[in-house]
Amino acid sequence: MAPVRHDQLMVYPTGSPNVHVTGRRIVATLIDSLVFGLFLSLVNRPDGGSGFDLTTLSGTGSLAAILYYTVLEGLTGRTLGKLLTGIRVVDAGTGGRPGLLSAFVRTLLRLIDGIFGYLVAMIVVVNSKNRRRLGDMAAKTLVVRA
Repeated sequence: MAPVRHDQLMVYPTGSPNVHVTGRRIVATLIDSLVFGLFLSLVNRPDGGSGFDLTTLSGTGSLAAILYYTVLEGLTGRTLGKLLTGIRVVDAGTGGRPGLLSAFVRTLLRLIDGIFGYLVAMIVVVNSKNRRRLGDMAAKTLVVRA
């Protein structure tokens, strides 16, 4: 059931948010990777490559990735991938938008979560309470159905 908005707080009718969105998170990550691959191909990466891997991006690509995730998730709770898969990032305490600082923390932790093609994130998500990756734990966020 969808959350009901009261000012900036989200009240979940069942008492807890639906965090069982692991498959949607994977698809959202793939979509965001494609978006970045296309973007970097269009701006003609200096090394001639394309694709998205936050652990190996050049300065321009790294800055673009940080801005993409931080601004979109911080202000709206969604990237293009999350929008298309019907999920969003929320503050774990309020259920509202996470804010720029939390989104920045989530994004920085992608460096660890993204190791081995996000295998680290997958292992942590399926074994953690509320299906959180390291970035979510550090930023005190959840990924839920929108």
